[in-house]
Amino acid sequence: MKTLRTAAALATLSTLALAPVAQAATAVFAGGCFWSTEKAMESLPGVTSVVSGYAGGAMPNPTYQNHRGHLEAVKVTYDPAKISYAKLVDGFFHHIDPTDAGGQICDRGPSYTTAVFVDGGAETATAQAVKAQVAKTLGKPVATRILTGGKFWPAEAYHQDYAKRNPANYEAYRIGCGRDRALKAVWGSAYR
Repeated sequence: MKTLRTAAALATLSTLALAPVAQAATAVFAGGCFWSTEKAMESLPGVTSVVSGYAGGAMPNPTYQNHRGHLEAVKVTYDPAKISYAKLVDGFFHHIDPTDAGGQICDRGPSYTTAVFVDGGAETATAQAVKAQVAKTLGKPVATRILTGGKFWPAEAYHQDYAKRNPANYEAYRIGCGRDRALKAVWGSAYR
């Protein structure tokens, strides 16, 4: 009897060992201030981590003091079994003003413009479809670009998890910037 239970247990364990393990996926978004984009993307179900950094430029090893040509961006790691790429892109759009071509809220200039970085193929088609739906929903052209991804450079350690580590400073920035008020004006009740 004991031998049968042991054999059954081993069979169950070997079946579990062969079960497919969900693979994490990554996506890169530029949504203005990377502190705000990081905080927003972390709130989406299925997102497992978010790293602030720089993307879209040609200069290697950008820094906060010198990231000319790069956008402030975040690299999002997510579980595709819990959130699809389309839902992730849609969540990103609902946390920015996609109609603003000059930056985001009080952060102005080229490094604060918005973009979805894609790896080509299915990601490109999905991002374009979500962008078209956002334009239809808002009834306005969308300025957020869909760009072929390149190298993502993590920002300095003091920028990572800034809103979590410095909640009072981050909230003062967010309130002073008028972020929530501005995004509610764009999205109305759909602002998340």
